[in-house]
Amino acid sequence: MSNISLDANVQSRVDAWLAGNYDEATKAEIKQLIDQNNTTELTDAFYRDLEFGTGGLRGIMGAGSNRVNKYTLGAATQGLSNYLIKLYPEQQIKVVIAHDNRNNSSLFAGIVADVFSANGIFVYFFEGLRPTPELSFAIRELGCQSGVMLTASHNPKEYNGYKAYGADGGQLVAPHDEAVMDEVAKVSNIDLINFDRKASNIQSIGKEMDEKYINELVKWSISKDAIHRQKDLKIVFSPIHGTGGVIIPDALHKFGFENVIVVKEQMVVDGNFPTVFYPNPEEAEALSMAIAKAKEVDADIVMATDPDADRVGLAIKNDKGEFILLNGNQALSLLVRYVLGAWEKAGKLDGNQYVVKTIVTSYLIDKMAASKGVTCYNSLTGFKFIGEIMTRLEGQKTFVVGGEESYGYLVGDHARDKDAVVACAMFAEMAAYYKDQGSSLYEVMLDMYLEYGFYKEKLISITKKGKSGAEEIQAMMEKYRNDTPTTLGGIKVVTLKDYKKSISKDMITGETEKIDLPSSNVLQFFTEDGSIISARPSGTEPKIKFYCSVNASLASKEDYVNVEEQLDAKLTEILRDLGV
Repeated sequence: MSNISLDANVQSRVDAWLAGNYDEATKAEIKQLIDQNNTTELTDAFYRDLEFGTGGLRGIMGAGSNRVNKYTLGAATQGLSNYLIKLYPEQQIKVVIAHDNRNNSSLFAGIVADVFSANGIFVYFFEGLRPTPELSFAIRELGCQSGVMLTASHNPKEYNGYKAYGADGGQLVAPHDEAVMDEVAKVSNIDLINFDRKASNIQSIGKEMDEKYINELVKWSISKDAIHRQKDLKIVFSPIHGTGGVIIPDALHKFGFENVIVVKEQMVVDGNFPTVFYPNPEEAEALSMAIAKAKEVDADIVMATDPDADRVGLAIKNDKGEFILLNGNQALSLLVRYVLGAWEKAGKLDGNQYVVKTIVTSYLIDKMAASKGVTCYNSLTGFKFIGEIMTRLEGQKTFVVGGEESYGYLVGDHARDKDAVVACAMFAEMAAYYKDQGSSLYEVMLDMYLEYGFYKEKLISITKKGKSGAEEIQAMMEKYRNDTPTTLGGIKVVTLKDYKKSISKDMITGETEKIDLPSSNVLQFFTEDGSIISARPSGTEPKIKFYCSVNASLASKEDYVNVEEQLDAKLTEILRDLGV
């Protein structure tokens, strides 16, 4: 092997893997990087242990302690098994395992099943790829104590991951997530991982659970008569090579839609995602084939889901008949307006209902909920926190709808995670309902802005890869925290919310208040004119994200374009002042 200069910590980890009881293919991959003198790749692969982020693991696949592989997933599952055994000492523990279409997802799911079963835990194993929200549903339906989804959601093809769930069907939250991390950390040697599969502890599940899941979703349909009249609504759908293709067309048909047109090229299950740059419905490019198909068939609505079908991108026609992409804030706002309006019309709102969103999601939703006498809870970023609130309020208040700006939505309490399956069905139902009234989703969006104000949001993500990138992101956050800008876009910053310190500070008086949410590395700047800017390092990707929201009154639909230009200009000024 070549001489190579590595940090002492990294060198120690590399040596441990080369000397340990790892398979020869793994060792060969490490040796190849050494022979290539690839210090950057070796450092990133070994400088730390892959850690739980928002309820699990996510990272690049490959050999190393900071990579997704048989051993890091094995250690996570052994740690989770040890925790479950301590938490439920007197009962047969049951878990559900599902996986998406990513490269190695099926293999990794099998390894996770091996470890659970070897530890005496009973495994319900989905026979083929399934959406994340169906896993959440299945945990609750089968009375399980935990579950694991093998997916990296919408990350690039090099990634895979592991979402860990609790008995409520939600991703692990405090104190369980940290307790599992502690147990995983105790698995300091791979010889402590039991990979010896016990087949009698594994049961295959599939179509029967699909049927139960879809039947539960149909219960949340509100406008069945409108769907019946508009059953020929032209819907174009793409799963972008992922799990949505397994179940969403069936769900749409079960809701009553008879004209579902799929993008055939993207119905092909493929972890290399050959037709897109990134399998992320937040990116316009990911919906380009679906929109091309929609133009070809003159569709009413376009929807595309990410690999594990928990996020959905939406395109609608504007007043010129052109397809436009809605962002997550717009789509969720329309969904909240539709569902709350329908519940109100049906006389079902009695003050006991609530919606949930995240702190970086449009405050237009808070405004609409308040106008209907519905409580709006704000959680930290990450759907696991929305699920946590739902579990806490279960049996006390009625959850109606919720979501987050990152294209994740939920209607109904059948799951504790974002659900692109029910979201696709409800978006189609919305389109049918308003078409039945002689209107459209675009017209309704303008009506919403006329009534509540024009809210315009923009998300900027900056990628900083590797160890040096993580350090750079941390430095940026500390600068904003310690040298807070006094103005943004020429407007005074009046409040700084530092969720890491759990403090809200009045920038004029200097007075502080406690924030009643768990500590999180998020900063929010509130300006005098109602703009809100949030800075947050991603918990699952090497990125720092800036969420910007500005708003203005809209006097008429004819003013829409002009007001949008003004708000865009304001967003540009704010981002410039942040140095972004």
